[in-house]
Amino acid sequence: MKKIILSLLISLATSLTVHANSDTIAWDKAPNKLNDLSALQHGAKLFVNYCLNCHSAAYMRFNRLTDIGLSPQEIKDNLLFTTDKVGETMKVTMDPKQAKDWFGGAPPDLTVIARSRAGHGGTGADYLYTYLRTYYRDESKATGWNNLAFPNVAMPHVLWELQGQRKPIYDTIESHGHETHVFKGWQQITPGKLSPAEYDEAVADLVNYMQWMSEPSQNIRVRIGVWVMIFLLIFMFIAWRLNASFWKDIR
Repeated sequence: MKKIILSLLISLATSLTVHANSDTIAWDKAPNKLNDLSALQHGAKLFVNYCLNCHSAAYMRFNRLTDIGLSPQEIKDNLLFTTDKVGETMKVTMDPKQAKDWFGGAPPDLTVIARSRAGHGGTGADYLYTYLRTYYRDESKATGWNNLAFPNVAMPHVLWELQGQRKPIYDTIESHGHETHVFKGWQQITPGKLSPAEYDEAVADLVNYMQWMSEPSQNIRVRIGVWVMIFLLIFMFIAWRLNASFWKDIR
């Protein structure tokens, strides 16, 4: 038993050490605006304009956007760039072989990315919200960009015109003869089209859209779940009273 406990303690200490020495940063909490139709519509616009150029969402159809308040005509007029049919899925025309040559690998499908990226740091939405806000200039990389949430990322910063160019600032802490660099904040190199607050809000809308896209019926599922729980509670109360009535004379 002592050996088992000792091995568990060693494993825990090792995992904590690895986490402490990781180059990544803690994930920020993504705002939850899944019931805000205007935010979801803005996120859909950003997704189509900035993400759908390289990434596909092959399990999502354009006509499903009517669930967030867009009419078929609005979808056709404003969001159909890769097809002319509202019923088509969100595919891209990029050749996978060319993508591999350009980026080192084909860009992943984003249909369920907000669900698949969940981890010890939080939900998939938290990861995406942090990832899209922690790009910085790094001339040593082929794309000229790097990312604190995904070090040595292959994807360039497609939203850089909105955010501008930044670089991270670190504090150096010396302990027992070793230097540790702790992330302190950001230095803006060139301004973007949006202020930092506006950019964070735009990313929040984009991430909320991707979270909604990963399960478009989740709001309906939650509402149905609430009514099911209410029904079960009422039924449990009735069953409890019936049970007491049936057995009162026998006792």
